[in-house]
Amino acid sequence: MAYTFQVTIDCADPHSLADWWAEALGWEVEPSDEGFIRGLIAAGHADEDDTTTHRGTLVWKTGAVIRHPEGLERAPRLLFQLVPEPKAVKNRVHLDVRTGPDDPDEVVERLISKGAKRLHDGRQGPHSWTTLTDPEGNELCVSA
Repeated sequence: MAYTFQVTIDCADPHSLADWWAEALGWEVEPSDEGFIRGLIAAGHADEDDTTTHRGTLVWKTGAVIRHPEGLERAPRLLFQLVPEPKAVKNRVHLDVRTGPDDPDEVVERLISKGAKRLHDGRQGPHSWTTLTDPEGNELCVSA
């Protein structure tokens, strides 16, 4: 049996990092259902402390999700999950962003202008990539 999955990224500011990655990938942040959240609070299943406001919208404090604009059939969701501890070591898993017809150097420069940091450039045979970190230090690679 084949399973589906989502990729979860631990972070200190889930909503801002989800915004960054959505812009970086051309994906969409899943909208918050404020009525659903308020209903759970009213029914005693959640507390106001479980929520925050992001860009004027009531959201769950502990996470934010982005998805490919063509839906889950195209790619799994990315969940950005609040954790109390800061990132301390190199990621054991990272995303490789393939730019398709877009110039990878231009994508790298765009991401750097939005808060990414360049770690190094790599090459193996005819393949090359740039390793960056997102604004919270999570590694990613960009290649054609």
